[in-house]
Amino acid sequence: MNVKLAVVIGFGLMIGALSAAAMLPAARNAFLSGGGPASSGKALIGGPFQLTDHHGHKVSDKTYRGKYMLVYFGFTYCPDICPASLQVISAALDKLGKKADQLVPLFITVDPERDTAAKMADYVKSFSPRLIGLTGTPQQIQKAAHAYRVYYAKVKNEDYPGDYTVDHSSFLYLMDRKGRFVTHFDHSVGAGKLAEALAKRL
Repeated sequence: MNVKLAVVIGFGLMIGALSAAAMLPAARNAFLSGGGPASSGKALIGGPFQLTDHHGHKVSDKTYRGKYMLVYFGFTYCPDICPASLQVISAALDKLGKKADQLVPLFITVDPERDTAAKMADYVKSFSPRLIGLTGTPQQIQKAAHAYRVYYAKVKNEDYPGDYTVDHSSFLYLMDRKGRFVTHFDHSVGAGKLAEALAKRL
């Protein structure tokens, strides 16, 4: 191969690699902002919702104004990630002590077909008395999930006709006292790290 040609190709590959690397933060921000530009520098996560809590009361995002919200989407039939995440949240709240009074942990179902208010009430009591389970109509859940950029999809169980599970993204979203996005944690966060991060914000 011609030496000059090899140099040109090598230089081109280097520029391409650098450009791709530079795009990674932008791609991450685009994901968090729902695919669009985040001109304010903040992720466009969160928004209005109208749901029903596990006591059967109608609630909205405004119900929890004045306190931080720790929002997690999942479902009661989830075999592993959801209960593990809720255990982490519960343990982190215990570590926070009185500071936990400034925060409302919300567990929003992505399976409203099965997760009634009664089912949610029975489920959340296994974790923390602070935890609030929220359900609603499929349309209400879809709207809330869209606001929080949460992916979920029903997956049929081929071995048991009529049965299904739900694939979903698994993040904890911390919202401030006015319902605005502060930060997020993935499902691998431990109780100690979560409590430490929350304590700095509360």
